[in-house]
Amino acid sequence: MKVGLYFGTFNPVHVGHMIIANHIAEFSDLDKIWMVVTPHNPLKQKSTLLDDRHRLQMVFLATEDYTKIQPSDIEFNLPQPNYTINTLIHLKEKYPQHEFALIMGEDNLNSFRKWKNYDVILNDYDIYVYPRIGTSEVDAEFANHPKIHKVDAPVIEISSTHIRESIRNKKNYMPLLPQKVWEYIDHNNFYRK
Repeated sequence: MKVGLYFGTFNPVHVGHMIIANHIAEFSDLDKIWMVVTPHNPLKQKSTLLDDRHRLQMVFLATEDYTKIQPSDIEFNLPQPNYTINTLIHLKEKYPQHEFALIMGEDNLNSFRKWKNYDVILNDYDIYVYPRIGTSEVDAEFANHPKIHKVDAPVIEISSTHIRESIRNKKNYMPLLPQKVWEYIDHNNFYRK
């Protein structure tokens, strides 16, 4: 089975994440999409994150009606901060029967050289890249690389940061979240402060 790994802090998971994940699940050669909830992205401040288990629960709620998409807490028990290369090595050992690939936005591709062991990742794994608005020209090394597959997914510009700010400012943010995620956030009074 070919599994696409869609990493994110998902703080919170929103409809944009689900549109991208579903599009790639339906219109690529990947059999499954695992939405990997990252406890600590080395490029983000941990203090701004909701508790890991709450973010995992929101991804569970968002994905429970999708047969090809599932949440993953694989990084919860790995050393932090979480480096993608370490997670990939762990997954390869734990699930030798699967072939893993990465899913990332075009903006991440432009900073890919900053990733730990990016060259090993590029050599050993396929990378599915979805478009983002305002992304500058992709580096020549990546533009025509045989392991990098551009996915003609819808361009979605919804940000978790904007959603959190909207909640703090008492704005109506319901359309930006899957219904069950909105209910979970509202019930628990998350992101209000």
